[in-house]
Amino acid sequence: MELIQQPDLSVNIAGLELANPVLLASGTCGYGAEVADLVGLSLYDSVPGGIVVKGISLKPRLGNPPPRLAETPCGLLNSIGLENVGVEVFLEQKLPWLRSVNTAVIVNILGNSVEEYAELASLLNVAGVDALEVNISCPNVREGGVAFGADPEMAARVTKAVRNASIKPVIIKLSPNVTDIAVIARACEEAGADALSLINTLLGMAVDIKKRRPVLANVFGGLSGPAVKPVALRMVWQASRAVNIPIIGIGGISSWQDAIEFFMAGAVAVEVGTAVMVRPSVVQEIVSGIGQFMEETGAFDVCSMRL
Repeated sequence: MELIQQPDLSVNIAGLELANPVLLASGTCGYGAEVADLVGLSLYDSVPGGIVVKGISLKPRLGNPPPRLAETPCGLLNSIGLENVGVEVFLEQKLPWLRSVNTAVIVNILGNSVEEYAELASLLNVAGVDALEVNISCPNVREGGVAFGADPEMAARVTKAVRNASIKPVIIKLSPNVTDIAVIARACEEAGADALSLINTLLGMAVDIKKRRPVLANVFGGLSGPAVKPVALRMVWQASRAVNIPIIGIGGISSWQDAIEFFMAGAVAVEVGTAVMVRPSVVQEIVSGIGQFMEETGAFDVCSMRL
């Protein structure tokens, strides 16, 4: 009797063990507890393979003034301004709950200087934090406000500083607002990144024609949702062929078919964000759909689907 090999949805990213390749994206699921009942975060059998918590800075941040959200025909503009409770409150009040759920916990970090990134990484060398995702779309206040992720040298400096300060797997989250994503990806790999996640949001804006002013108080915002998927797929394809470290795909994923496209383009895992805000059950649907597709096509793991 021939034994049929069952597909293996588990993923190992530089020592980070995921039960399945679907994560909750940073900025769309708070610190986990806010969406636990909706997306299946529990002590025994959590649905997502991991959660990337809301970006954390050294000190609390109030974020931008409202309005901070604007719907688009095929996505969402946000200008939250990286509002968060700060690392001290996160460690004292948010992390204890996160330690209770049966899923990987990845902490997104952000800073305005290389030193801030390094200090955050050091403070998060604690139990319950399984990996760091480093947001390099933040402005470098010492270099005139240019985003760290827009320049290969600055991206490498942040990566190296976090890598030296952290005992956790380091995932660098890349900005799409660059000329050549492959150059940035290689710079981060050479500086010690264990993995990359991409893409962060695209810059966009909306105008209220009745009020004759921008919809967002901050004028510009980050565009997410289905509209950005083709751009994200292209960049994942390019980055995955430029580096030898794992890629986590982000951008417009709202179905299991979308996730499969990212795996075929070169990603080993995906993050789902905006879609969860519309339909929280989408996480379960994506995980189930991936498993069924693998059974039907004979794929034995995620990596075997790469084109």
